Amino acid sequence: MIIIRTFLLLIAFSIVAALPTTSSANPTLVSQSDMKVVNARTRAFIIEKMASKHIPGLQIAVVQKGQVVLSAAYGFANVEHEVAVTSDTLFPINSATKSVTGVAILQLVEAGKLDLDAPVSRYIDGLPITWQPIRIRQLLAHSSGLPNIVDGNGLIGGGGEAKAWAAVKALPMDSVPGTQFAYNQTNYALLAKIIAKLRGMPFIDDFAANQFKPAGMTHVRFGDTFDVIPGTATPYSFYGAGRGGAETTTLGRWRDDLPAFMRTGAGMNVSATEMVRWIIALQSGKLLTKADSLKRLWTADMLNDGTANQWAMGWPIIRAAPHRIVGGIGGGRSAFFVYPDDDLAIVVLTNLVGSNPQGFIDEIAAFYVPAIADATRK
Repeated sequence: MIIIRTFLLLIAFSIVAALPTTSSANPTLVSQSDMKVVNARTRAFIIEKMASKHIPGLQIAVVQKGQVVLSAAYGFANVEHEVAVTSDTLFPINSATKSVTGVAILQLVEAGKLDLDAPVSRYIDGLPITWQPIRIRQLLAHSSGLPNIVDGNGLIGGGGEAKAWAAVKALPMDSVPGTQFAYNQTNYALLAKIIAKLRGMPFIDDFAANQFKPAGMTHVRFGDTFDVIPGTATPYSFYGAGRGGAETTTLGRWRDDLPAFMRTGAGMNVSATEMVRWIIALQSGKLLTKADSLKRLWTADMLNDGTANQWAMGWPIIRAAPHRIVGGIGGGRSAFFVYPDDDLAIVVLTNLVGSNPQGFIDEIAAFYVPAIADATRK
């Protein structure tokens, strides 16, 4: 790992030294003539980040004005067998899957099958009385107040879907619906049930028919590290050498245990190339056709006291202003940021838990929209 890190740093420094300064007359947008320079800066930045964070493998894709301006792959999808990352390598995006679920729910709204303000009991029978008044939008925005169906050891209840549902339904509410944000996997497991009921098919089939096919995504797969998914990058971690716990200097394999009924919340394996196809399809009206749907998808939901929540409809509000960001963040290793007001989107997928690309994507964005750097320094 030390040899790889040194080699990557030498490449990064040599690229940066050879680059001219951008000369765009417009400080808020990089010109096409400067794009080659900016892309080279991004490549050098990524190589340096991989070296400093010891990231085995990574993909990046950048979309500006609806066009892919950069798509690149680096490092190893599998370290022990020295399998290189390619543009087709699939990466688990974990909780960033929730953003895709948000689109599926808004599609049901557009089809007249679902009301975001309706109580969950309108669509699901047999719920505890305290659960029944919860609004669909509160599931999406994590303000339902529901107890969590998982804990630090995985599913509660002693094993299996039925036991987990029985256990979580027996628990008291964590809070009054709509009063506070609390990230929760029960919300998205319920949304999976709603999608299946209203579409008459499993949510995976709904995603494939109504999102992946229109977006031209042909290689998306659902599953966790216990499933055999060809072409998927192996997840690694320095936390307890891959076993969780304190960070160490030893790289180990990481395990994701994501039960099938919960994969609306975390379960997609996808490449950055296909992820940007999905973003382009979403922003161009192929997935949501009504003018106000995208705005609703990306607008922070409101709590009962009138304050804005941290989440919109399946999407975290990463920054409200300036240079608004919505996106998806998953597993401490994958993230995508959409800058709706700047016509920019960036996807960074890695196979290292703890690489947290959400922490450096904004720096990349500033290469393409220089005003982002000025605004975020204030």
